Amino acid sequence: MKVLVINAGSSSLKYQLIDMDTEKAIAKGGCERIGLEGSFCKHKAKGVEKVINAPMPTHKEAIQVVLDALVDKEYGAISSMKEIDAVGHRIVHSGEAFDKSALLTDENMAIIESLSELAPLHQPANIIGVKACKAIMPNVPMVGVFDTAFHSTMPEKAYIYGIPYEAYTKHKIRRYGFHGTSHKFVSEEAAKYLGRENDENFKVITMHLGNGSSISAVKGGKSMDTSMSFTPLGGVPMGTRSGDLDPAIVEFLANKYNMTLAETLTYLNKKSGVSGLSGVSSDFRDLSEAAKNGNHRAALALDVFTYSCKKYLGAYAAALGGADCVVFTAGIGEHDKNVRAAIAENMEYMGIKIDADKNANIGDGITEISADDSKVKVLVIPTNEELVIARDTLRLAK
Repeated sequence: MKVLVINAGSSSLKYQLIDMDTEKAIAKGGCERIGLEGSFCKHKAKGVEKVINAPMPTHKEAIQVVLDALVDKEYGAISSMKEIDAVGHRIVHSGEAFDKSALLTDENMAIIESLSELAPLHQPANIIGVKACKAIMPNVPMVGVFDTAFHSTMPEKAYIYGIPYEAYTKHKIRRYGFHGTSHKFVSEEAAKYLGRENDENFKVITMHLGNGSSISAVKGGKSMDTSMSFTPLGGVPMGTRSGDLDPAIVEFLANKYNMTLAETLTYLNKKSGVSGLSGVSSDFRDLSEAAKNGNHRAALALDVFTYSCKKYLGAYAAALGGADCVVFTAGIGEHDKNVRAAIAENMEYMGIKIDADKNANIGDGITEISADDSKVKVLVIPTNEELVIARDTLRLAK
């Protein structure tokens, strides 16, 4: 069976066509500048990359460009649309309505649309992507896989804030967490690798570190706590997001810079994090280069990031009552040896010790970077959120 995975953004659409017999992507790509002039699609299949320039006023046209590319005789991957057995959609927010992936029936779509206020930047785009696919492929099963659903197992003490309880009961203000498909995938892969599948006592701290970063405490395959919060703004400082801060800073900033509330949130979401700290870039490669050349603010931004990650690592070990494994994943977690080393530095008291040579030589698959005498296993695992979506889609479509 073949599953098409769709990840729709406000003006973009990423996709992978996965052959579930091998669990390998046979085609993938992305459409950019949807709704704007100069829209295009980068498509790759059979080792050939093709740039397709085409008008895409809406996601419906973008979906059609993708489907045409998939069946193209020259650079396509399948001979007919009939080979697409199901479509899996990344949907950011499940609220408290879904604790697992779900078929996108009309009833479920109505619930998903009602949750848009919890993720106003992402949810509407995800919904547009679903509707576009349904319009073009009305008889193909559609499945929604939620970023937040993996964290639905958090205990109440972990997701409730210290504000009047009515804010939760009336307005569902609570910790939701994000990157759930990534945390689910790498925690399961770690359990398999260490022979701890179906072990309810297996404790792993998963560190999804990228332009957006989150850290999770997972026990027995279930999320117990996670750093991202009511929105993806919470947690560690990220590429352009501030991460955790004193809520009173919001009013203080608004008054000092004469900003509206919306402008202040844009300031915290788009102009803060390591980009705002460094004044250089949100890209950690640029920060590392600038730090090497003596840029104090770039070095400070890296220090603030790794220090915050280290604090969450210690906090989640305390929350879990210890840790059997730490996993680094995503763009920075998989590729930046200096960030991994800085986070693990001086953590021997907690049983965490990495081997410098192993840390500097990461393979394509799972790489163990812990020292031989480390009590806690430290792994680098490439994440594969698309495969999680495809697996859930296949299961529900059947």
